[in-house]
Amino acid sequence: MRNKVEVTIAGRKLKIACPKGQESALFAAATELDNRLTSLGKTDSLNTPEQAMMMVALNLANDLLQTKQAQSKERKETKSKIALLQETIEQAMAQQNKSA
Repeated sequence: MRNKVEVTIAGRKLKIACPKGQESALFAAATELDNRLTSLGKTDSLNTPEQAMMMVALNLANDLLQTKQAQSKERKETKSKIALLQETIEQAMAQQNKSA
């Protein structure tokens, strides 16, 4: 079931269909977008609202890609650490079996 949720972005009220239970996430996303647009408006002299939206969209996409890359790197490092730990445990068990 979907609810209609009203958010305000760049001074414009929008009604957006939202899955039930996801309202707070939608409000948070709308607030983030609005804050970024407001911040951009204070620092850049973009000619149109569309240009501002495009810049914010590019910045958000860049943030998302950087986060994905960082998570991928962390995942690889974690897998490597797990493999090293597993190897160490197996070696210790093999040594213990030789001693027994």
